[in-house]
Order: sequence, then structure tokens, then C-alpha cells
Amino acid sequence: MHVSALQLTDFRSWSELELELGPGPTALIGANGQGKTNLVEAIGYTATLASHRVAADAPLVRSGADRAVVRTRVERGGRQTLVEIELNPGKANRARINRSPVPRAREVLGLLRTVLFAPEDLSLVRGDPAERRRFLDDLLVARAPRLAGVRADYERVLKQRNALLKTAFLAKRSGGGDMRTLDVWDAHLASSGADLLAARLDLVDALRPHVDSAYKEISHGQGETGVTYRSSLGEALPPDAQGPPDREVLAAALLSELARVRPQEVERGVSLVGPHRDELVLTLSSAGTDLPVKGYASHGESWSVALALRLASYTLLRDDAPGTDGEPVLILDDVFAELDVGRRQRLAELVHGAEQVLVTAAVADDVPEALVGGRYDVHGGSVSRVR
Repeated sequence: MHVSALQLTDFRSWSELELELGPGPTALIGANGQGKTNLVEAIGYTATLASHRVAADAPLVRSGADRAVVRTRVERGGRQTLVEIELNPGKANRARINRSPVPRAREVLGLLRTVLFAPEDLSLVRGDPAERRRFLDDLLVARAPRLAGVRADYERVLKQRNALLKTAFLAKRSGGGDMRTLDVWDAHLASSGADLLAARLDLVDALRPHVDSAYKEISHGQGETGVTYRSSLGEALPPDAQGPPDREVLAAALLSELARVRPQEVERGVSLVGPHRDELVLTLSSAGTDLPVKGYASHGESWSVALALRLASYTLLRDDAPGTDGEPVLILDDVFAELDVGRRQRLAELVHGAEQVLVTAAVADDVPEALVGGRYDVHGGSVSRVR
């Protein structure tokens, strides 16, 4: 799988752009502020319907424009697919596949798969648990696009249940309140939450050996890293849930725990149990002791763990669909300036054989020779091929 063409209209800094790409490594070189990251951001958006830099779509539309359009031609198994996404801030985005409209934008998920590593990924190890939950859920959808619906259903149920909890708190203060509606939403939360929790547990189990292997490669064998899923169910999580997860068992455990903590939830007006409260715990082994990466790892170690998570994601997606037909596009956005020479070379050795690698850098010398391949200079609102 690779991207063979990208066309942008009013996306970020680009009013109009047409760019032809090929398989293998490609380097996009340009000073800060020239728009090179905007190019790979558009490709990543095609794959995930989200930006790795901002949470909302509005900043993706060029100032003064009403909408933005991203057109991406994807080559997969000898076939071409044109994916078009129209971003309409404040309204529903629209999408087309091979010029034909689709009912929902998320119908394009799965047509292009990417793994993107960027400076923002340091928040994976140093940021709040929400960053790591998003990492897991994005990877879930990349592996199985149908889970986008599961994720959306859970978020919708959670929002509704939190609103009811706030209402219940106010009703309790006035001496009234009917909890029967909350009972219904407890069942909905347990059901959709069990689907999401089961998928996450299965994912972490599959991801764990790849993260450890990637970290050892990047750090040149200096230390080990661990990945564990910590559920808000605590001891109520079935003891065998870290193995093949049983969705029905998880739903029952969630429903039971929701009943137990309801008094606290009503007092606080927020849901205290469910996948939205869970954590992906990252650890480093030092002298036989496991320490959390957050708060204990050095800057270099933190970068190595973040990079190991992305490389493990790439390996997992590649193994899901053996051969170049399903191999994800690997995007390395301005990361080499953050790595020492040793880590740069080891990263290049690990990824240079990928079907397509897109690299951005401010300085050409930051990119290892093995990943230069085709080179484009990005400057003054234009992209020109150098070789």
C-alpha cells in the first residue's frame, strides 16, 4: 500500500497543491513554517479522520476559506482508490470514494492505513492517560474500522450518562429524583464499554511483545519496557481478562461496579467506571525494578518508548495483512532532529524496507541516507522535486 498522489484545496497553508508520490522512502525538506508537516498531516487525516496536531477540524481549513478538500490516491494490490474528504467546520464532513459519495465520512476508514510518528508523540509517555487511551483506540480502528462505531457509541452513551448524573445530583439536593432512566444508561454503558474494553485488552496483549522488541532495537539492548492495561474496574476485573477477553463477563463486571459506585457518581456528577477511566501503563526495567516511564525516564528513554509504540503499531498492522497490499504507510514527521545519531541510524535500519516511508525534516542532513530516496523541497508555497 502506498499513496501515489495528494491534492489539497484550502487545507492549512495550501490553497492548491498537487503532489505525485511513489513507493519507498521520500523526504520532504523545508524550513519551519513552509508547510511540509501540513502535507503529511493531510495524508494522516485521510487514514484516521483526525489530525495528530489539533483536536478540531477548524484549524485545518485555510484562513478565509469555508471548507477544505483532501484528495488522496491510494495504490493497493495493483488497484487505485481515490479518497476525497471535504472538511466543513461546524457541519458534517463529507466523503467520496472513487467520486461516489458515501453516507458517512467514516466509510473511508481502512482504505488507507498509516502510522505517524511526530514530536507530539512525546505526550504518549509524558502526558495524561487520555493520550494513551487515544493511541489505543486509534490503533483499534486502524486494525478494524468497524470499531469506529463502537468507539462513537461509547462516547455518546458516556456523554448522556454524565448529563443524567448531574441531573440526579441536583434532584437529590431537592429531595426528589427518578433513577430508573439512569439504570437504562448503566446497561448501555456496560454493553458498549465491554465491547471497547475487550478490544483494548486484546490489542494490548498483541502489542506487548512488539513494543518490547522495538524498544530493544532502538535502545541497542539497553533496558526493557513493559506495557500493561490498568482497568478502572480494579479488582473487579475478571482475573483472566488479560487473556482472551470474554465480552459478556466484562459487561457483567462493568454493570456490577457501576451499581457499587453510583452514590459517589451522583455526588460528583460524573461516571467513575469504564474505559474512559482506564490507563495504559508503560514501564522501564532498571536493575530488576520496573519503574513508570512517566516521571522516571530520561528524555532519550521517553523518545525511545514513544517510538517503540509507533513501530510496534506498524509491525502489528503489517502482520495483520501480510505483503505490501496491506502494509501501512509510515510517516516520520520532523523526528530526526530529536534523536541522537545512534538512534537515527537504528531507526533508519528498522524502517527503510517499508513499502512507503514519508519523512519531513527542516535540514536535509538530519535524514539518514537510507531514507532520503526521492526528495522534495518545500518552500514559498510550492513543492519541487530535487531527485
